[in-house]
Amino acid sequence: MRIPMCAPSVGAVERDAVLEVLSTSVLALGPRLEAFERGIAARVGAAQGIGVNSGTSGLHLCMIAAGVGEGDVVLTTPFSFVASSNCVLYERATPWFVDVEPETLTIDVARLELELKKLERRGERVKAILPVHVFGQPCDMDPILELGARHGVAVVEDACEAIGSAYKGRPVGALGDAGVFAFYPNKQLTTGEGGMVVTDRADWDVVFRSLRNQGRDVFDGWLEHSRLGYNYRLDELSAALGLAQLSRLDELLAARERVAAWYDARLAGHDWLMLPQIARWTTRTSWFVYVVRLATRELRDRVMHVLGERGIPARQYFPPIHLQRFYRERFGFRPGDFPVAEAAGDTCLALPFFPDMTIEQVDEVCGELLAILEQEAPSVVRRVAAGGLR
Repeated sequence: MRIPMCAPSVGAVERDAVLEVLSTSVLALGPRLEAFERGIAARVGAAQGIGVNSGTSGLHLCMIAAGVGEGDVVLTTPFSFVASSNCVLYERATPWFVDVEPETLTIDVARLELELKKLERRGERVKAILPVHVFGQPCDMDPILELGARHGVAVVEDACEAIGSAYKGRPVGALGDAGVFAFYPNKQLTTGEGGMVVTDRADWDVVFRSLRNQGRDVFDGWLEHSRLGYNYRLDELSAALGLAQLSRLDELLAARERVAAWYDARLAGHDWLMLPQIARWTTRTSWFVYVVRLATRELRDRVMHVLGERGIPARQYFPPIHLQRFYRERFGFRPGDFPVAEAAGDTCLALPFFPDMTIEQVDEVCGELLAILEQEAPSVVRRVAAGGLR
């Protein structure tokens, strides 16, 4: 590919930080992890940060802390990466999907309230609400938090794509009972593999630290284990890389904002394209990916294919979770169950996006995209309207 889909911004600061760890004898559960946890917690305004080996692991631990178990229900969105609902299945509970808003693609709060009331009337045990700040776009959190408080339901934020985003001036992740960030190489801040749970709840903090470390409690001996736990620890090398990235986070976020602005300027006002929509409640978007929407699935797929032939990668973001094979087979989901999420899954296209992307690379992507649309869009849309290409 002429242009990468994504690429981490890693330089001398990160390399020096990792090499410094290698000169010590402490490679796990050491001072870098503690410093990284304090740094992330301070950044988002949480009392505690708990480093884990992935965002998925962090979400799983949150389900356990919320008391989610067999037969329980967790309300969440089908328009997300699959881990946000898999974490519910790990505890033998059921993810109960709520469709998304058509513009922001975040969970529809009005539908959420209706579904919560319906489940309670049926006698279901609803243990948590798990909103997803998709693509770095915050959910409308105040009414979600109010629903959680009124119904005695925990609120866990999936902020895996949203470190640095702000909702009405408040950083996301620390708004609910707990929040989870992820640090995969395509994220705004990377540790290679890794994640962070943040919380103000002292009782949950104790559980998180024990569960990530094989169930060892704070007063346990080295080989004593008070709980059934997991090996979800974040190592010192990853934490050192994360600390270095955290020191550059404002720079990295600004670089992503700059690239997104270049895309906006070059793609604004063009037929067949809908650009990313920023919600009225969003103070700051932490750009995870740059996603446009096209008129039809057929046009999106055709554009994605031709871009690939020309050396420019593009990806479908996201195929709705409920239509993944495993979920269809287990729960019987079918197309049409969540039409807004399905329409987004059919038409969204993520373009190459990373903080060190140059204006020349953005120009190249946009030039190829617009040329393909000019050539392909009218005929594809005509054929779809006539009943073809299905």
